Formats: sequence, C-alpha cells, structure tokens
Amino acid sequence: MWLILSDTHDNMEVLKKVEELVSGKNIERIFHCGDFVAPFTLGRLIKEGVDFYGVFGNNDGEVLLLDKRSGGRIKKPPISLEIDGLRIAMMHEPVLLDAIVHSQEFDLILYGHTHRVDVRKEGKTLVVNPGEACGYLSGKSTVYLFDPRTREGELLEL
Repeated sequence: MWLILSDTHDNMEVLKKVEELVSGKNIERIFHCGDFVAPFTLGRLIKEGVDFYGVFGNNDGEVLLLDKRSGGRIKKPPISLEIDGLRIAMMHEPVLLDAIVHSQEFDLILYGHTHRVDVRKEGKTLVVNPGEACGYLSGKSTVYLFDPRTREGELLEL
C-alpha cells in the first residue's frame, strides 16, 4: 500500500497519526507533495523499510536542512518517477497540470498546494491531490491510500 499526502505544515499531532497509519496499514511507500515546512517533521515521515519520495512546496523555507535530513529524497518539483511499472508525475503546485493530464504519459499524477481534495480519473491517468494533511484550512486532515496492484485507492480522514 502507498500513502500519498501533502501540506502537513508542521502539524505534529497529525504527523503522529500518519506514523501510526504507516505501521498499521503496512505502507510500503510514502509520497509527500510538499509543504513539510520544518525539517523536524521528517522524523515522523521517513522510516526504515518504507520508501520515501517528496517534493518541495512553496512554504518549505529550510530547503538545505530538509534536503540533508531526507537524505536527498525531497526534490525540486516537478519530478517524474517509474515505480512498480507505474509512471508517476509529482509536484506541489499544479503547474501545467491539465497539460500533463491530457498528455496521458503518466499513470498517476500527484500534487498538493490547494488544500483541496482532487481525485479523478482521466483516461488512463489517476490524478490525486489528497487535500491538506494539516487540516488548518478545511478542518479536515486527509491523506490518500493507494494500492498499486489494483490501482484503486481511498481518501482517509485522520
């Protein structure tokens, strides 16, 4: 199972729930779509035996320390990945999102920034913005669980 989340914005209560979810749901990979904010949050996200992929968001000011503490696993967006036979585009801000979706070059497009959930299938492409994990704007802390084998997923409220 994969965990997709974004916009944690230093909310340590939510990050503790994320940490519990990772161990309870047998999460193999975590994809964070940006706005960690401070490097100290990474201790709850980067775990032994769980692959981690991240992109910087517009509120990530401590880029050098986030890079160092993540072991270089947080990249400047957008990035392209191929994992388990799936082509993945990952970004924080939805720059050129529609063009990337319409290209149909990716199986999965992950983004954040808007703090609004956007889960939709267009052609072969699944677009996922899991909303805000922090819950600051909407009052709801949401993440997305994705099964790469079935290519099905579900939005979870923490």
